[in-house]
Amino acid sequence: MILPAFSQSRRPVLKENVPLDSIRLSDPCILADAETATYYMTGTGGWLWKSKDLRQWTGPYRVAETDPESWMGPRPMIWAAELHQYHDRYYYFATFTNRDVKIDTVRGNEIERRASHVLVSDTPDGPYLPMEDPTYLPPEMPTLDGTFWVDEDGLPYMVYCYEWLQNWNGTIEKIQLKPDLSGTIGTGQVLFRASDSPWSRERDDAGNIIPNKVTDGPWLFHTQTSKLGMLWTSWVFSDYVQGVAYSESGTLDGPWVQEPEPITPPNYGHGMLFRTFDGKLLMSVHSHKEINGRYVRIPHLFEMDDSGDKLVLGKPY
Repeated sequence: MILPAFSQSRRPVLKENVPLDSIRLSDPCILADAETATYYMTGTGGWLWKSKDLRQWTGPYRVAETDPESWMGPRPMIWAAELHQYHDRYYYFATFTNRDVKIDTVRGNEIERRASHVLVSDTPDGPYLPMEDPTYLPPEMPTLDGTFWVDEDGLPYMVYCYEWLQNWNGTIEKIQLKPDLSGTIGTGQVLFRASDSPWSRERDDAGNIIPNKVTDGPWLFHTQTSKLGMLWTSWVFSDYVQGVAYSESGTLDGPWVQEPEPITPPNYGHGMLFRTFDGKLLMSVHSHKEINGRYVRIPHLFEMDDSGDKLVLGKPY
């Protein structure tokens, strides 16, 4: 295995022909870029991997360039990066954390300055650079895992998580983006809360079973019947698991109805969907396992079926 998930300051040697299961990477997100006939994989850590066949990968490349004078500081941590092509440019949606700045203390936990933000490039392999707005979301809120969606109104949105560490019941929210994605418009709107899920559970200090507090990794999709769905991740006690919700209105405003059971096996989560160049729908997730006191996260691909109103998990790819 190479690249521990949080060794974000290292400059590793470029490697070629690396099998997918030999890469340690949280929150893998894959852009299938038709113009270059290349798959680009990002995730936590700020690195980029490239592949022509999804089997062998070259990387890692550093592609995100932030402003050291910004709120992020000179060496921000980068989490859950995603690449999205919109019109004629490429956008890097990611969570940036400045560990030197504390914004709150809740129940004894210091909360670091963390927020979803967007960078831009003219090419899929970067470099990705800051745009107009210095912040996209309120600085006093810890937000994470921002993703991109153009809703039925034709407007672009960021969908993101407001972290449970502060509100103690994580939410998934939307906020409108400027037409060129260089900033946000208005304020965020709650789509649903962690406690709305029938499958994500934990135990309180007295041992009672209660709803889990975590919302993680939203990803929007349409089925082939035009049903709007959202992948998102939480916990079933000690297992990290992928769930799905569907919008009854067909828009981000919902209401969002949660599936009763997770869609992945235990300890697979933070999923996203993409189509291969030959049209196969795949879900990218990472496995989540503790080894010798450290979490190990490895990218995996599953075949998916979206031909009906609901997404169906297929075999490993």
